[in-house]
Amino acid sequence: MQSTESGGVEWLVGTLKARGETLATAESLTGGMVGAALTDVPGVSAVYRGGVVVYATDLKATLAGVPQDLLDAVGPVHPDTAAALAKGVRERLTATYGLATTGVAGPDPQAGVEAGTVYVAAAGPSAVQVRKLQLNGDRSAVRQGSVRAALDLLATLVAEELD
Repeated sequence: MQSTESGGVEWLVGTLKARGETLATAESLTGGMVGAALTDVPGVSAVYRGGVVVYATDLKATLAGVPQDLLDAVGPVHPDTAAALAKGVRERLTATYGLATTGVAGPDPQAGVEAGTVYVAAAGPSAVQVRKLQLNGDRSAVRQGSVRAALDLLATLVAEELD
């Protein structure tokens, strides 16, 4: 896998483009930063369908397709919610892959969840992967780390599906 730190976003876009595949994003704490990182890459319009920023919990259900009963049971910052965000945006935006972020950027805890707790998820044609992160630093550092981790996770899933 190519790290997003060393050109992995370009690799990711190029690989998806070569395979005729597409990508959509659902972002909470990153507020569009994943989409911004993707759209910095020339040629991304061939693969990036778009994204939704679902900062408010109710929008995770109405826009990104997270089941309301799941949100009621586990809340917005949970691995199952992250997976549902990735699957939901993949379906709603008719993309090959869905990529999602949800978590608490800080500085304060939210609903009993510690600042720096983040879940990133990637959903593809044959698998869904979720990673839990516990990031240190200020709000900006947590958000930037979330973007890198989300893109790395998607690169991992795409590389696995190359095999």
